[in-house]
Amino acid sequence: MNFKQVIVVRKDLKMGIGKTSAQAAHAAVLAVEECKRVHSSWLRLWFAEGQPKIVVKVNTLDELLLIKRDGERSNLPVVTVEDKGLTQIPAGTLTCLGIGPGPCSLIDKITNKLKLL
Repeated sequence: MNFKQVIVVRKDLKMGIGKTSAQAAHAAVLAVEECKRVHSSWLRLWFAEGQPKIVVKVNTLDELLLIKRDGERSNLPVVTVEDKGLTQIPAGTLTCLGIGPGPCSLIDKITNKLKLL
């Protein structure tokens, strides 16, 4: 079984490259912590496979929330990133989410139609 992590970024927020990168990094770290808590064996296997990850995009908050819902329904580790509002966007804005690490077969059912960032 192959494992991966997917980071989903909102493009409607028009974040700069640095801000987008930081938000994606937050999602990756938070999702790893969640995976360690709920599926530690998946985390070990993902590490053994080289920690594959993909960053994709959505165009709206509603799309992001649908992905979140579908990930949770599939019993995958899912986390959202809420900005602190210190730079480019208002406090409390959901910027991205992390799904996995988890089995590619489960994650692909949710994210395979999303375009790469």
